[in-house]
Amino acid sequence: MFPEFTLDYAHLPERFHERFDPVPVPSPRLVAFNRPLAESLGFDLAAFDERQAADWFSGNAVPAGAAPLAQAYAGHQFGNFVPRLGDGRAVLLGEVTDREGALRDIQLKGAGCTPFSRGADGRAPLGPVLREYLVSEAMHRLGIPSTRALAAVTSGERVFRRMPEPGGVLTRVAASHLRVGTFQYFAVRSDLEAVQTLADLAIRRHYPALADLPETERYLALVEAVQARQAALVARWMGLGFIHGVMNTDNTAISGETLDFGPCAFMEAYDPQTFFSSVDEGGRYAYRNQPWIAQWNLARFAETLVPLIDDDTDMAIERATTLIQAFPERYEAERLAVMRAKLGLVKEEEDDAALVEALLEAMQAGRADFTLTFRRLGDLAASPGAEPSLFELFEHQAAIRAWLPRWRERLAREGVETASIAARMHATNPLYIPRNHKVEEALTAAAEDDDFAPFEALNQVLAEPFTEQPGREAFALPAEPTKRVLRTFCGT
Repeated sequence: MFPEFTLDYAHLPERFHERFDPVPVPSPRLVAFNRPLAESLGFDLAAFDERQAADWFSGNAVPAGAAPLAQAYAGHQFGNFVPRLGDGRAVLLGEVTDREGALRDIQLKGAGCTPFSRGADGRAPLGPVLREYLVSEAMHRLGIPSTRALAAVTSGERVFRRMPEPGGVLTRVAASHLRVGTFQYFAVRSDLEAVQTLADLAIRRHYPALADLPETERYLALVEAVQARQAALVARWMGLGFIHGVMNTDNTAISGETLDFGPCAFMEAYDPQTFFSSVDEGGRYAYRNQPWIAQWNLARFAETLVPLIDDDTDMAIERATTLIQAFPERYEAERLAVMRAKLGLVKEEEDDAALVEALLEAMQAGRADFTLTFRRLGDLAASPGAEPSLFELFEHQAAIRAWLPRWRERLAREGVETASIAARMHATNPLYIPRNHKVEEALTAAAEDDDFAPFEALNQVLAEPFTEQPGREAFALPAEPTKRVLRTFCGT
């Protein structure tokens, strides 16, 4: 059933990884399988066998041609540098070439204690496995670059975190698992050869146009390319109210994909200081901080490449610093483009940024739901009579009532029919997101009652986030006060 493996990372020297076979689990059961993704990866679905799939996706059997390994990396975790992290519970089976000709990593998460586990059990509770499945696939459907979920299994054993929980294993698919922390692992060891090997691998897999540049330009260009993707990625997070929760350098993918969905969550009532992660006690990774954290992480990436950027260290630092200092301007341009689209704007006007900020201030003053505000503005673009459904989102309405005439005047200058603007906005602003309370309901039902119906229903809704789905109105609504989820947990 598996397509042919390409052992790209396994062919790197031994110091890049540790060979490791997944640790078998007692009673694997397949509870989710992403058939469209499997098809795009070249799986032979005609030969699909659920029992065999459960063995493969749990780690009980290793597919032919795979070479399981745990990758080495380091990382800044909440600002503190840890020189040796690595895949503590993840096993890279290898890479496959998808139907578009791109290499894609296939990795098991929760497949047992690896040489990098640092005393942990190497397992994953079922809840976080299902959270990553739901949210990563939702992000993909929302048009956000993201790792994806191919399968989820229950393991038939219990793992211990805050309490005993059913175990699970996730099969994750990624453009690669190269991280800022991968480069840091070798830079801190002064292993310049390894850093250059990683840089060349990143260029080959993610930025092939850079390979034609001379070495004196290539590696600074790599920093700039990674910076461009991170600026665009975080701007799109911000446009969804998405809060990653653990923006450590070991969770910053060189590919520009969203990596790691442990304590992530979506904001409901707009407040830029919002954060959910139980391990982020100071709010370092709060919604409003994500852009500057991205810049900080990129600075750590640039540091690892300093010896490759220029033989003159001072000159290399100056060149890299100039580039990193340009991040805010690049990010703001990406963010403004995202927000213009959310407001139905295509033309660019000088006062657009002020229009966006005035709306956000009105939303914060009114504690309005982030997602529904933009969705109902789309309704309002097509039908002025939809004002009450917008105003009902706001506890205090003075600011939004004052803002609406400004927006309408701005829309008029677009010179486009309102129906076209509304359609454009509805294709940009989702109606359905993985609302925290709905995610928790699905995870609780699965973990406590072995009931996967809520998980399957939510997954189906999130597959079409921009399309109104009659009978599923509850999935679009924010949580009632008694059901609000204020803290999320990693599960590591």
